[in-house]
This record gives sequence, structure tokens and C-alpha cells, in this order.
Amino acid sequence: MNALTTITLKAPYLLLVGAETDPTYAKTGLGIVQWRPERVLGQLRFPGCGIDLGVPDFTVAEAAAAGCGSLVIGVAPVGGRVPESWWDVIAEAARAGLDIVSGLHLRLAERPGLSEAAAAGGGRLVDVRVPPKDLPVGTGKPRTGKRILTVAADCAIGKKYTALALARDLVAAGVDASFRATGQTGIMIAGEGVPIDAVVADFISGAAETLSPAADPDHVDVIEGQGSIFHPGYSGVSLGLLHGAQPDAFVVCHDPLREVISGWPHYALPPLEQVIEDHVHFGRRTNPDIRCIGVSVNTSRLEPGQRDAVLAELSDRTGLPCVDPLVDGTGAIVKRFLQGA
Repeated sequence: MNALTTITLKAPYLLLVGAETDPTYAKTGLGIVQWRPERVLGQLRFPGCGIDLGVPDFTVAEAAAAGCGSLVIGVAPVGGRVPESWWDVIAEAARAGLDIVSGLHLRLAERPGLSEAAAAGGGRLVDVRVPPKDLPVGTGKPRTGKRILTVAADCAIGKKYTALALARDLVAAGVDASFRATGQTGIMIAGEGVPIDAVVADFISGAAETLSPAADPDHVDVIEGQGSIFHPGYSGVSLGLLHGAQPDAFVVCHDPLREVISGWPHYALPPLEQVIEDHVHFGRRTNPDIRCIGVSVNTSRLEPGQRDAVLAELSDRTGLPCVDPLVDGTGAIVKRFLQGA
């Protein structure tokens, strides 16, 4: 059985952002620029695009002339599909010899004419959101090793960034730790993982067990969370991942300015205390010793001078270390985990 989805991408990348206006749905491009900047050539934007990844703009022709290896579709919209008008540019890139890399639910080869364009250009069509075959049903049985899961009240709130930062900081502290990717962007960054939202529902918890198998007692897997158990559309994925991951500890990712589910404005976010309490409640089903070890706070939209006060207030409320992993690192959370608190 092939336990993980494994990919090898040809660098450098041209990140297709198109006409996207909401950074929530540009998380693939933003994540690659943050964690793999050395692999990025630039971005491809259309008129009206409201997103800037902070890298140079290129056309397909300019990128091909500069030696670009792959056009990476840098957005993750609701439903996993991009607008019809984008496909002409994607086909142009294929004809120019660039590999086309997609985390969409649509398989690239199913797009009329795209296989022919790739054959003419000599490039590959790389689908990232393809789970490995023959995944098992979850057993719920305890397994050796330690696990940390990132969770949240909503999507696109920092679970991937936090997991990557935790894995990095654990290794820096001398811990044998691995980042375990569960989404298309994480897989592009790590080179392997399981796209958990593409797994048939019966096998989600089993996929999580496969992603983070039994390991040495001191090894720590940091598992990238997906969706939210509170999300009206994606809660099934998140609960299956929680049960299959069997985390010893979890970190809640939090945006202090977000009040409703992104894209579902008729659903208010639950209080942070409830997020912690409910994850402990449901997580105990497969790991009775689960605990929350910290809060990862996205402070990027706070006004200057607000950050310290917000972090202090959240820490007072929860009794936990509250940090922005991109500003502070996750050292305080790592320390709490290693102390067993």
C-alpha cells in the first residue's frame, strides 16, 4: 500500500493567483511564498486581482523565458474549482512546457484539451489532491509516538502555518519531530502527505492513522489540521481527522478579529473557550489524555499597539501560552508540551 501522496515539483514556480480578491482563498500561493520562497519565481495575476503575494509579476511567456518549471494554481476556492476564464492561461502555460500543478478537486487530465497542451509542451499535469489507494478504516487503537494537532473554529486561520512552525521549533529544541501535511498546500511544501478532504468519508480517520503511524516513543508528529468541527460544510473532515490523529495535544489557531465563518456569514464563531472544551470532549474518544497546550494567534490585522494586549488577554482567559508563530515563534507552546503541562 502506498501510505502517502508523494509529489516532486519542478522549480522555480509561477503562482497563479488570477483574479482572486480574498486572501482566504489564496492560501496556497501565500503558504508557498512563506515557507518555500526559494522555489518561487513570481506570480501571475489578472486585472482586478486583489491579492499580492509580494513576489514579481510574470506573464506565461516571461516566466517560460526565465526558466520557470511549474505553474502552480495558487488558490483554493470553495468547492475546489477555478473560474472557466482561467483555463486558457493554464493551457498556454502547458503548451509553453511548464508543469501544471493543481490542488483542485478537478483532475487536470479531465479538463478538455489540457492533456494535449501538456503533451505538445512536454510538461506534466500534477494533481496534488489525490489520496493514496487502499486506505483503511480507522481502528482507534492507541499507537506509539506522540502527536500534536492544530485545530481552529474556522478554515484558513493558521493551522498549516502553526503546524509548520511547531515542527520547526521542536526540531530546533532537539526533538525528533515531523510535519504531517493533510492539505494540498502542505503537501506542496512538504512533498508528501494525505489530502484529507479528498478521502472518502469512511476512511478519513484511517487516513490520519496512516499519515501518522506508530513511531519511536519520543518522536513527535505535528499534524496539520483541516476545516473545523464547528464548520457547517467541513466538520465531517475535521472530526474524522481529530479521531484518527489521536493527538496527545492540540493547539488552537485563532483570529481575534474574525466573528463569523468565512463564506458563511450566517454562522457566528464560537468562543475560544468552547473551541478548547469541545476539542477535548470529542478528542477523548480516541485519546483520553488529550490536552490543549496553547493558542496560535494571527495578529496580522491588528492595529499597531494592540498585539501585546490581545495576546495577554487571551492568555489570561485560557491560562495558556498565546503567541503569533510568525512573530514570536512557538517556543512557549513547545516548552509547555515538553513539560507535559
